[in-house]
Amino acid sequence: MKAKACKVKVLLPIDHVCHTSCTPTDTPVITEDANVPDGYMALDIGPKTINLYKSYISQCKTTVWSGPMGVFETPSYSCGSFSIAKAMGDVTQERGILSIIGGGAVAAAAHLCGHASRVSHVSSGGGASLDLLEGKVLPGIDILDDKQP
Repeated sequence: MKAKACKVKVLLPIDHVCHTSCTPTDTPVITEDANVPDGYMALDIGPKTINLYKSYISQCKTTVWSGPMGVFETPSYSCGSFSIAKAMGDVTQERGILSIIGGGAVAAAAHLCGHASRVSHVSSGGGASLDLLEGKVLPGIDILDDKQP
């Protein structure tokens, strides 16, 4: 409700890459829509979602990404995270947008696929990055700014 009131569009996955366990497979199930079949778990975003997110990223002036798209450490489920890292890197290099990757897992995914150096900023502190962007005072910075003797 708050996003809608602020005229912010929230994008959620419209398809998924699924399997019955978090183990590698050559034949994951790709859903037609956002519904995950009984007995399966969503382990990555699907190709429709990748294309949707890439289309939005291509139009952005600023991108902030916190949290991987899937279990990128397993090749069967890495396509979503690697595709988004590439899209952010491409748009940053082509148009000079501000692109921020926050969080150790996302930073690791971007490094693994070779696109971390193509974005504006990579932080291992995902929660802290989001807090800073939200305008919250970070404890480590607050103590440095403390003017008390």
